[in-house]
Amino acid sequence: GLIEQNPLTGRYELGPFALQMGLISLQLLDPVRIAIPLVTQLTAEIDQTVGLAVLGNLGPTIIYISESSYPIHVNMRTGTVMSIQSTATGRAFAAFLPPKQVERMIERENKNGVAAGFGAQQGKADALEKMLAEIRKRGMARVMGEPIPGINALCAPVFTHTGAIALGVTAIGPAGNFDAAWSGVIAQKVQACAHQISERLGYTSA
Repeated sequence: GLIEQNPLTGRYELGPFALQMGLISLQLLDPVRIAIPLVTQLTAEIDQTVGLAVLGNLGPTIIYISESSYPIHVNMRTGTVMSIQSTATGRAFAAFLPPKQVERMIERENKNGVAAGFGAQQGKADALEKMLAEIRKRGMARVMGEPIPGINALCAPVFTHTGAIALGVTAIGPAGNFDAAWSGVIAQKVQACAHQISERLGYTSA
């Protein structure tokens, strides 16, 4: 059952047993375990603090931080829940999660006063969708000087073999030495790191 021959072309293909083993191996992959060494390597390459986030019960949550060679005074530590509206991490998740799920998270944030962001008004909803569309187009989210003045951040999503977002890789640092340009070195390396993790998880872009 490892291989089978196509009766029309005569070519050999993976058989049902090989496909089943592949699916099992994908299910056993631990995204965080795979990501941590690559995130640590990314920190060394760009010398910026890099965080790894997963979707928790309260929203995107930082579960690992790789510190740069210099300290940055921001409220990002293990266990921090990132605003879905005002942080690069939250926006990256919002762009690739089901819309209804994002709506509920925004409503909860607004109710709890977590972020002064996009409300239910049509104008704000349109602004949100425009921003999320740009994130999908560029494949990453960016904030410059918000929610903390003088701090920039870039976040690229990591996808599983099903195309669902699994992680967010976020680089963050002071604006003075953090190039947040879409085509800058930091953006390219953050995106490359996320792509590499996604590939390890079996994701293939269309």
